[in-house]
Amino acid sequence: MDCRVFLPLSLCFLSLFPNFSHSATETQSSVLRLTTGASSAPFDPTRVTQISWHPRAFIYRGFLTHEECDHLINLAKDKLELSMVADNESGKSVMSEVRTSTGMFLSKAQDDIVAGIEARIAAWTFLPVENGEAMQVLRYELGQKYEPHFDYFHDKVNLELGGHRIATVLMYLSDVKRGGETVFPDSEAKESQPKDDNWSDCAKMGYAVKPNEGDALLFFSLHTNATPDPLSLHGSCPVIEGEKWSATKWIHVRSFEEKEENPENGDCVDRNVNCPQWAAAGECEGNPIYMVGTEDAAGFCRKSCKVCSSK
Repeated sequence: MDCRVFLPLSLCFLSLFPNFSHSATETQSSVLRLTTGASSAPFDPTRVTQISWHPRAFIYRGFLTHEECDHLINLAKDKLELSMVADNESGKSVMSEVRTSTGMFLSKAQDDIVAGIEARIAAWTFLPVENGEAMQVLRYELGQKYEPHFDYFHDKVNLELGGHRIATVLMYLSDVKRGGETVFPDSEAKESQPKDDNWSDCAKMGYAVKPNEGDALLFFSLHTNATPDPLSLHGSCPVIEGEKWSATKWIHVRSFEEKEENPENGDCVDRNVNCPQWAAAGECEGNPIYMVGTEDAAGFCRKSCKVCSSK
C-alpha cells in the first residue's frame, strides 16, 4: 500500500522509519527546538519507539515536561464537564455510560505553551497544525474509564469538517498508581506483551500502555490507503488507585479550521501550494483520495487534477 495517501511524501517518513537508533552526538544534533523556555521540551525523534504495526502505534517517552503537564492541568481543572461521545447516526455529542471521565477543550494556540505542544505534535506526526482539533484535557477518577471505541467516524456529519480522524496523540499528564492503562484489544502485539500483577485485568485483554507523566502515545485510525483500521480499537481502563490526567489531540486528513466548499457547487481550487508539482508527478492517479477526494470529501488538488471546472 502506498504510504503517500494522506500527505504525499510526509507520512512515508513515519512508515519507513518507526524506530531510531543514534549515538549521543547524533541524538543531540537531531533535536529540533520548536519552543523556547526552560519548561518547553524539544522535539527529539530518538525518543520514539514503535510498539505496534497493526495498528500503527508509537510511544514517545518524555514528550512533555513536568511543567507542561502541570500547565495543561491548571488550565483545565476548574472547567471540567462530563465527557461526551459522538452518536453514530446523528454525529451529535451525547452522554454515554461507555465514557465516564470529565474534560474540557482548550483553544488552539491558547498560549505559548499550548502552541509549542501543538507544533511538536505536527513535527512528530508530519500532519499540519490546522488538521488538528483543539486539545482536550481529561480527568479520570476512581473507577472512571472509556470503553473500547474507534476514533474514526461512522456518520457523515462529522466527516464534513476535516474528514476522518487519521491519528490520535494521547499525552499522559500524570502517573497513575494502578489502572488507567490505554488498551488495544485487537493489536497484533497483545500476545507478545508480558504482564504481571502490576497490570489491571482490563489491560490484560490486549496490548496496553501505562500512563506515565510526560509520555505520549500516537496511533493511526486509518490504514495508509485511507480506509478505517478496525485494529485501532482502543479504550481507557478504569482507574483502580489514584487519578489520571491526560490530553488528547485528534488529527484529521484535512484542515479542521473551516468547512470545505462543495466542488459540485463550482468550487475548483488547490488547497496546497504543491498541488501543481504533485499533479505533474502523477499523484492524481497515484494518490486519488488525497488529490481528488471521495464522494464524502473533496480532495486537496482538484484544480491541478482537472476534475472540476472553475468559474
